[in-house]
Amino acid sequence: MAAAAAAREEQPLLLRREEGEEEGEEVGWRRRWGSEAGKLAYLALPMVAVSLTNYAVQVSSNMMVGHLPGVLPLSSAAIATSLASVTGFSLLIGMASALETLCGQAYGAKQYHTLGVHTYRAILTLLVVCIPLSLLWVFMGKILVLIGQDPLISHGAGRYIVWLIPGLFANALIQPITKFLQSQSLIMPMLVASVATLVFHIPLCWLMVFKTGLGYTGAALSISISYWLNVAMLVAYILLSSSCKETRTPPTIEAFKGLDGFLRLALPSALMICLEWWSFELLILMSGLLPNPELQTSVLSICLTSITLLFTIPYGLGAGGSTRVANELGAGNPEGARSAVYVVLSVAVTEALIVCGTLLASRRLLGRAYSSEEEVISFVAMMVPLVCITVVTDGLQGVMSGIARGCGWQHLGAYVNLGSFYLLGIPMAILLGFVLHMGAKGLWMGIVCGSISQITLLSAITFFTNWQKMAENARERVFSEKPTEPSRYHLVE
Repeated sequence: MAAAAAAREEQPLLLRREEGEEEGEEVGWRRRWGSEAGKLAYLALPMVAVSLTNYAVQVSSNMMVGHLPGVLPLSSAAIATSLASVTGFSLLIGMASALETLCGQAYGAKQYHTLGVHTYRAILTLLVVCIPLSLLWVFMGKILVLIGQDPLISHGAGRYIVWLIPGLFANALIQPITKFLQSQSLIMPMLVASVATLVFHIPLCWLMVFKTGLGYTGAALSISISYWLNVAMLVAYILLSSSCKETRTPPTIEAFKGLDGFLRLALPSALMICLEWWSFELLILMSGLLPNPELQTSVLSICLTSITLLFTIPYGLGAGGSTRVANELGAGNPEGARSAVYVVLSVAVTEALIVCGTLLASRRLLGRAYSSEEEVISFVAMMVPLVCITVVTDGLQGVMSGIARGCGWQHLGAYVNLGSFYLLGIPMAILLGFVLHMGAKGLWMGIVCGSISQITLLSAITFFTNWQKMAENARERVFSEKPTEPSRYHLVE
């Protein structure tokens, strides 16, 4: 009897202990989630602002040009800006993204000396890439005429893009430097520099466009000057700040060796980003072949502009997630990397749902923000549900692409984007838009099919990732880089 009574007394204590353990685990999980979310917010929120301000430099320039007499200046500037993004800036952004893997993992492994080496390699490579790109831009006006574009617009676009060439070379420095700082979680200097650049650019652009006689080409020149100002501020911070004391290294001969290792990540990184970017540009080009092309192109341009603006949020989240994953893998902490992935994905889903709800509630306001034509407003309102699907897929894609860059499996992302958009998305867009006569709606639905396929494949890759193996690969990649040689090999003392 005494033993039975003792057992009955012990049972509630055992239950209370199990309940206490479960509560403790839940509290511990919440604490870990909150800690990781705080680290992510510290990185992602400023990166969203950086992306927005950089985007605003080109948008504000086009707005200035739009106030010049006639429609030719704006048409020329808009086409030149689009071509510059497709043929130049997107490629530099993609190639520099390899540093999110290399510098992020090296910083996590506390191999600080290699960050400068990787950054110098990236700058050298991107500057070399700018040479053939600038030659292409010099002849862009003639190329546009050869492919059947309006001669006046082609000539204007050619003049505009030539004045953007100095800005192209500035971007060859900006992109690696920002990745260098991002990998160390030094986001605030980038934010200050980008905001200061925008504040400087707006009055400069106004002066160049309206007061110097340069007209619309003054807007392109002001963009180039503003980009070089951004370079000067970022370089000054790196040279003078104590935050970069351990990672700041002078150029060495070592930096000009091993370029093949950088290219093995840079080329897939560029393809991963550019293949998706180019698919949406193809969408706009195809809309010009539809019946009533003015309406169809206008609506798709409105939708694409809105998506580009909204993508700055998942891009910032992806950049934060990339840094967190790369740092944890470089430190040999696969569980930390896994936790970072779960947190950033949950935040991305929440953000996408909020944005979708806002768009659906204000679907007619979206069209009114761009046009006063009732036909355009109604068409845009009809497209908003499809745009919302793209918001969700873009939100997840932006984050998963960041995870891919943090892990170093950009080559898989390139294969995914190639198959999703060029084997499925674009053919479906042609089928729905032209064969089934669904117009702009059909074109966008085709790209949505590609986006859904992309997210499905990236989700599967992320879900089945062996994080322990990723950490081992990261450590192997980091420690295969030899330390910087003694000072006699420094090119600059």
